[in-house]
Amino acid sequence: MTTTRTFRIMVRGVFDGLTDEQRAELLAAAPEHDVLHAAFTREGHLSYDLSARAAFTFRFLDGGEAEEDILEATERAEQSARSWLAERGYGHKNLRSQAEDLSQAPLGKRQRRAANAAH
Repeated sequence: MTTTRTFRIMVRGVFDGLTDEQRAELLAAAPEHDVLHAAFTREGHLSYDLSARAAFTFRFLDGGEAEEDILEATERAEQSARSWLAERGYGHKNLRSQAEDLSQAPLGKRQRRAANAAH
């Protein structure tokens, strides 16, 4: 029996060389990209706060059958982030990613309590 693993991937970077028009576009769209509404989604969710700093984070949800599938999922996430930025002409730098396999994540307090109650 194969189990499907769930991966959470964050792709971070910094906007670079934005024109005044691009900055205005991002500021106008800021409410939908507020970090307080950040979520991991299949299509990727972008969050940023340009009034604080030029950094951004894309959050992706992906999956695979094996532990090594996380590498391909991370590459897909990075490519998706690059494509989104390129389609809008937004310059960026310092793109890096961090991925987590939720099947390997430690259980939280409530999850441990529920698991112990099931035994």
